[in-house]
Amino acid sequence: MKTDRFTKANRVVWIGFLANLLLTLFKLFAGIFGRSAAMIADAIHSISDFMTDLVIAGSLKVAARPRDGNHKYGHGKVETLAAAFVGGVLLLVGVGILYSGIINIIGHFGDHPLHRPGMIALYAAVLSIGIKEVLFRYTIHAGKKVNSTVLVANAWHHRSDVYSSLATLAGIAGAIFLGNQWVILDPIAAILVSFFIFKVAVMIVREALLELIETSLPSAKEREIIQIAGDVKGVHNPHDLKTRKIGSNIAIDMHIQVKHDLNVKEAHDITVELEKCLRDKYGDDTHISVHTEPL
Repeated sequence: MKTDRFTKANRVVWIGFLANLLLTLFKLFAGIFGRSAAMIADAIHSISDFMTDLVIAGSLKVAARPRDGNHKYGHGKVETLAAAFVGGVLLLVGVGILYSGIINIIGHFGDHPLHRPGMIALYAAVLSIGIKEVLFRYTIHAGKKVNSTVLVANAWHHRSDVYSSLATLAGIAGAIFLGNQWVILDPIAAILVSFFIFKVAVMIVREALLELIETSLPSAKEREIIQIAGDVKGVHNPHDLKTRKIGSNIAIDMHIQVKHDLNVKEAHDITVELEKCLRDKYGDDTHISVHTEPL
């Protein structure tokens, strides 16, 4: 099960890595030869993409390891740490792009006037939007299918590229088609890119931190767990539910009541059936602890 999940997730990461590498090289080329500050900023953003792909690939490999004596809940939190890393990298990239845009604007009104971008920068922006939107849809679908926090985070990393490339496209197009007096739109677009990146980065880091501090699952999910438990024959009054997320898996700790005149084996069989129902719903690697009380 874990091996199959790792294989699927790993394939998605390496497809993204190859696409990001080729796209970054093309955008850097287009930015330099097309004299576009916004496209160079976009290319720098893309450099972070294939670097984080390598970190994600490594985290998925570690997370796929079986439980051992020192990690009895598995290694799923490694995925969460990798997701936080992706968000942190995005924050740094956003700061760098914001700084670069401000410096270019200041320089334009000083001793370093901006040049009108070339058409190749415009073509690169259009190509980037198309490829990144495809990568976003492909990765988000796969991330939800295999229930991977880090893949979903990486998908939103791709979507941040779509936003940034849209801003880049607008800035480059304005600088090209509206005349030299509008070349300032190019670094302004780069600054807008940084704000898009900040928004996505904060979302990713927030989700990862909530998981790392072991925030409970959403209320709707907890109500569903209680409902499943209550539907198991012999289970009464499921209560004191505690839940948390461990990478792609969840942990469930709950109390139930069974009739006081049952023997140990009968009470145990009810608990085993409850665990089976929960694992059928949430996966074989779900961590379950059930405390049984007499009714």
